[in-house]
Amino acid sequence: MFNIEEELKKLPDKPGVYIMRDKNDTVIYVGKAVVLKNRVRSYFRKTNKTERIKKMVSLIDHFEYIVVGNEDEALVLECNLIKKYRPKYNVLLKDDKTYPYICVDVKSDYPNVFITRRVLNDGAKYFGPYPSSGAAHEMINFIKEKFQIRQCKKFKYNDRPCLNYHIKKCLAPCQGYVSKEDYKKQINQIVMLLDGKTDNIIKAAKQEMEEYSAKLDFEKAAAVRDRIQAIERITEKQKVSNFSENNIDVIGLYKNEVTVCVEIFFVRGSKMLGREHYFFDELKDMEEEEIISGFIKQFYMNSLDLPNKIMLRYNLEEKESIKKWLSGKAGRKVELKSPQKGEKLRFVEMAELNSKITLENKVKDKTEILTELRDVLGLEKMPLKIESFDISNISGNFLVAGMCVAQNGVIKRNLSRRFKIKTVFGQDDPRCMEEVVTRRIKHSLENPKGGFGTLPDLILADRRYYSN
Repeated sequence: MFNIEEELKKLPDKPGVYIMRDKNDTVIYVGKAVVLKNRVRSYFRKTNKTERIKKMVSLIDHFEYIVVGNEDEALVLECNLIKKYRPKYNVLLKDDKTYPYICVDVKSDYPNVFITRRVLNDGAKYFGPYPSSGAAHEMINFIKEKFQIRQCKKFKYNDRPCLNYHIKKCLAPCQGYVSKEDYKKQINQIVMLLDGKTDNIIKAAKQEMEEYSAKLDFEKAAAVRDRIQAIERITEKQKVSNFSENNIDVIGLYKNEVTVCVEIFFVRGSKMLGREHYFFDELKDMEEEEIISGFIKQFYMNSLDLPNKIMLRYNLEEKESIKKWLSGKAGRKVELKSPQKGEKLRFVEMAELNSKITLENKVKDKTEILTELRDVLGLEKMPLKIESFDISNISGNFLVAGMCVAQNGVIKRNLSRRFKIKTVFGQDDPRCMEEVVTRRIKHSLENPKGGFGTLPDLILADRRYYSN
């Protein structure tokens, strides 16, 4: 029998990681501590706690801990355990998204340029991350439109050039129509473009254009001129006004009474590659610093291409240990900065403003949908809680029903239920539906604080089901 009071007395005065478990031995929270004794005991003291922490503590049946050498080791172990257990009360990203990169296979004789989601230590050059495959494809299409590189996935010599050569989109290295040196010049310009060094590209291209003009090869000179203009347009499109930082991520946060939105901007070579946002429910009473710390650990845990600098509003308590952890992963210095003035502060404010707008738009969209649903169905109140039911069977056997729940316009997977049909034998969907809906309503009427919670505002069932 685990006695929490007795186990609290045994806690060591050392750094480490603690693991909170419920009565089913499920990990519900993982945290790190500079001093385990002080940190773990604080959860069980009668001090002011947020509702979220109170609820978590009420579920703790037992805990364990792992002693490590220092705070930095504790942070690494904490991240690994969160990844392994995905505890309910930690800040968790809802997916392990891998971002697209653009790869230039520079080690090949005639390099290719393509999109990948795996960054390997294979001698190739990787650029990114791009916030979406659409953004990466846009850049790839631009490169293939303006630079005459090969577009075949597997390079091989053929008996004749493909269509891309005839429409002037490839130099046909497969036919030996271009030397390795001339082809590499194209690749070098692409690398500079992806690296944000467009000034060098434009300077080299203008010199190339003048050389063609001097040779009276005006067709090639015009093609280079068009490329210069296209590069200038895409550079202007991506450029962040009055911002000189290279290779940084900027994080902004906004929360309302229900949800938290974290927005992250990707800036590479003083150019905005794009952004991404994440929503976290049930964190409204968590401190902003704690949310950001948890987000950074989750977001960069599997990242292979880390920025040189992360800018954010808050001066995190774990700042130094997070910096060491990120720098160790990157193999170079990674900084966490909290700007107080100037263009850097304005950029952080821009990320925060975008997180606010993104969250407000999400809430607005849900409200509009629920309002329209209420009006279409002629309901007296807003359908904030909706439950939908369906029946499944295999040739009249193995009868089951499923219930899905949406609350405030969000699917609540933890509230979904599966019912075994008890009173119906054979394929009779209307009677099955009558049984399961009756059981569900009866459960809330008899036990309103039970697992089903309050009665829904709206119940949806397949149109074939009816009952007198």
